[in-house]
Amino acid sequence: MKVNNSNNPLKKLLDRLQEDSWQLELLVSGFTIFGLFHASGPVEDAFQNALYEGAILKDLYQTASLAIDILIVNLIIHLVLRGIWIGALGLRSVSGEVDIDSLKYSARFTNYLNKKIGSFDTYIEKLEKLCSIIFAISFLLIFYVAAFYILVQINLFFGMLSNVKGFTIVGAIMTILLLIGAGLTFFDYVTQGLLKKNKWVSKLYFPFYWVFSYLTLSFLYRPLFYNLLDNKFGRKVSLLLLPFYVSILFISSIYKEQSAFVSFFSSRSSSILAKSGHYEDLVKKDFNINVLTIQSKVIRDPYIKVSIPISNAIENRIIKFNKDLIPFKSKARYKSFIVIGEMENNGSNKVNTDSLQQEYLNTFGRMCLIKIDSIACKTDFVINIKGDEMKRSINFETYISTNFLTEGKHVLTFSRYKHINTDSLISIREIPFWFYKN
Repeated sequence: MKVNNSNNPLKKLLDRLQEDSWQLELLVSGFTIFGLFHASGPVEDAFQNALYEGAILKDLYQTASLAIDILIVNLIIHLVLRGIWIGALGLRSVSGEVDIDSLKYSARFTNYLNKKIGSFDTYIEKLEKLCSIIFAISFLLIFYVAAFYILVQINLFFGMLSNVKGFTIVGAIMTILLLIGAGLTFFDYVTQGLLKKNKWVSKLYFPFYWVFSYLTLSFLYRPLFYNLLDNKFGRKVSLLLLPFYVSILFISSIYKEQSAFVSFFSSRSSSILAKSGHYEDLVKKDFNINVLTIQSKVIRDPYIKVSIPISNAIENRIIKFNKDLIPFKSKARYKSFIVIGEMENNGSNKVNTDSLQQEYLNTFGRMCLIKIDSIACKTDFVINIKGDEMKRSINFETYISTNFLTEGKHVLTFSRYKHINTDSLISIREIPFWFYKN
């Protein structure tokens, strides 16, 4: 419902602010872009560090990085369009309206250009509307990204709940309802409220809409969204958003390979492919190690240090390999430093923890096989904990003697057994290295 009370003091104030809003937009866009460019690097580094620290942190930093990219693109577009708008205003003060007739073109071009260009004031007005809408949409999109992150985390929670004994059915039902609700909400957004228009369909959709309005925090930005949607020009712009960002995502993903035979993004190392992420001295110090590492590509030490970061995927395989560890799978993984300190002072708890950790480590040792060339190596893994409260990593670590190696190229192969009491192996990684004595 529109309010047209011209005597309303608040309306008069808002009207005055609206007339000068372009100045605020330019200031906010400029300072925001400057800040975002400085924030993008640390956020990307934090994402890399969080790759093996859990899904919530990884997804959080990845979502923040996506939000930064969206804001930068939108606000740069806004600044460019505002620049054109200011330039058009300046040109209007010099030459007024566009006079195609004075150019003495042929009748065909004169009629065509008069039809296509129209009034110069109308052109300036369209630019003004477009700039204001893009500026508003820029921050509206951040709410969309945040909503997507929340839904993903809720889905992960229900997925974990379905693996807890006694909650399997509940978790599965909640996951299905969440996916249905998310699909309906997305469809309703893309079609600009189609599900709200039919009387009977809207009755079925309303419970999902009500729940998801809280899950996605839409009550914070709903007035902004519907104010945009009830404007014809705003609807057109918002309708173009999805294909625009899909196109940007696709275009930005295009790259040219350095070679037609070797891809830079090859996922696995092999006997003929050495990826720097598998050598500790070549990995950026601020990042955690990737899947499996040895200390260097060229080894001169009397040993080979093998490090394997503990991750959700590895832990799930360990639990699958040793069913006795299943009751401890649902153990809380998010803790307080204060609570941890209290627990460490409890002697009986320490004994239980040490026993469980030993069984966990022994299981990993039984399920893994490391070979150098074709020779199976004796391993004695330990759990290596390094870092502090802010940056930490937990790895399986073992050392293999190099006394039996000849100088030259060798290949370390890391494999795991499919199941307990079986000889069937899955090759995980092959890492080439060169051994030379000092």
